[in-house]
Amino acid sequence: MKGLGIVSRIELGFFVMFIALLVWTFASYLHIIFPTITPKSVAKSGEKIWEAKLEDSALRLGLVGNIGLTFLFVPVTRGSSVLQVFGLTSEASVKYHIWLGHIVMTLFSAHGICYIVYWAATHQLSEMLKWAKTDISNLAGELSLLSGLVLWVATFPRIRRKMFELFFYTHHFYILFVVFFVFHVGISYAGIMLPGFYLFMVDRYLRFLQSRSNVRLVSARVLPCETLELNFSKSKGLSYTPTSIMFVNVPSISKLQWHPFTITSSSNLEPEKLSVVIKGEGSWSKKLYQMISSPNSVDRLGVSVEGPYGPASTHFLRHDLLVMVSGGSGITPFISIIRELIHTSESQKCNTPEILLISVFKSSQDLTMLDLLLPISGAPSETCKLGLQIEAFVTREKQSTPAEDKKNLRTIWFKPNPSDEPITPVLGQNNWLWLGAIISSSFIIFLISLGVLNRYYIYPVDKNTNKIFSYPTKAVLNMLIICISIVITSSAAFVWNKRHSGTDAKQIQNMEGATPMTSPNSWFYNADREMESLPQQSLFQSTNLHFGERPDLKRIFFERKESSVGVLVCGPKKMRHEVANICSSGLASNLHFESISFSW
Repeated sequence: MKGLGIVSRIELGFFVMFIALLVWTFASYLHIIFPTITPKSVAKSGEKIWEAKLEDSALRLGLVGNIGLTFLFVPVTRGSSVLQVFGLTSEASVKYHIWLGHIVMTLFSAHGICYIVYWAATHQLSEMLKWAKTDISNLAGELSLLSGLVLWVATFPRIRRKMFELFFYTHHFYILFVVFFVFHVGISYAGIMLPGFYLFMVDRYLRFLQSRSNVRLVSARVLPCETLELNFSKSKGLSYTPTSIMFVNVPSISKLQWHPFTITSSSNLEPEKLSVVIKGEGSWSKKLYQMISSPNSVDRLGVSVEGPYGPASTHFLRHDLLVMVSGGSGITPFISIIRELIHTSESQKCNTPEILLISVFKSSQDLTMLDLLLPISGAPSETCKLGLQIEAFVTREKQSTPAEDKKNLRTIWFKPNPSDEPITPVLGQNNWLWLGAIISSSFIIFLISLGVLNRYYIYPVDKNTNKIFSYPTKAVLNMLIICISIVITSSAAFVWNKRHSGTDAKQIQNMEGATPMTSPNSWFYNADREMESLPQQSLFQSTNLHFGERPDLKRIFFERKESSVGVLVCGPKKMRHEVANICSSGLASNLHFESISFSW
């Protein structure tokens, strides 16, 4: 749907109901208030009827906007159990945050504009500078709105895609937005957004703690198509599902920038390694590629991570056939699915769905991304038993690049740093129990501290009149108590789990060695040689190359006669919409569109 993207019927239903709730709330407010505005009631203030109605409308727009603000931070609470309960992932929930953000900023902007017009009409523009001690602070509201507008403008697709760094840095204006919002309405009314924002603060601080340490980067596979596969050491206790994502920070490039990437490894097939694929498409990723691929490549690289985050479970085994459609680096989430199915077919000895991978690339150099279907350490012999068929399309070339012009895939090994640690669960294996303990204990500490503050500091001054003690001071004290409660409990839980997971860090092996200039794992560029690995040979034999054409997706989908065909797509927006339209057309009842989260 234009403006909403690819949505399910349930998502569309909830969206329509939420909009209906906002419209009904606003209409109810006006239905109750407007009849009370009469020439007699406005005569005392000297206002006109339309001016009084405008003021009340402005106030109600702000109240309705607060409903959206209540839910705004829930979708971006990456480690929240709330999303898991509804079967959502943080990456897939970002669109809900975007929808809510547009709704909230539209309502708050209308709220602010209406008040400015009202003050101008009634010759009260001095009200814009009002910062009341025990009442609404207009100036704080304007600063909050201004911070939100700066943030909002940078989120529009044209700006976000062309100037991602501007989008990234301006998004931190949410701190000013929230703080001045609390000053504007007072801490008591700001409690309407407390549940969602409280969970966000707990999650944000835990992510901060995890990101403080460097993780062990073991190796990197350098592909000629400006693509990297980074391989990290991880603890065996860290498990994740296919299509999970992880945020990566390289301080030598930027200490502030964090970028999400899809995890391509399987925690079951590769219990001590975690891999992500990074395509050199932005300034940050291009700098990283140049740093690692240069002849004078670094032998150590400091990296910090947050995550992983992913769905609680996947349902790929329920289908008879999985059709995966990828465009360029959109193949990355499918690598993790294929590796997971390799493990499932080997360990559980159960039937796995047949796989049809349709990959579209611009040039033949991009075909080397198919090498990443196998882990760097090779794959079990069960790979050849996996029913995998690959249809690779190269759209901008009529024939394969001559062998002498091809660049080989390289594997680079990094020297270990004594301070590096394997990637471990931020709260250990009992993550949800610890998270529940942090939320409940920190909130209890907050409530007790709030009671003590009110009884022994605020009450002796204010005597419950709410007309003496400064609202901004009360807001600052409340926000400070919330932060201290979260810091104490989260830090204690993090340190406890880190001590108990310290044995994993001691098991990091020293993997120093020469950097090989070529890799024997590049089966595409060595197609004319005898295959040294059975899994590689199986992959090569199951791959069909098509040059100078695009796949006829409608024909391919409708030719499949299996009773249940799961369809997954990852790539450009146009490709995703084309696949979604085919699956939702109703012309083939066996097609089931599966929504996945991805980042590269």
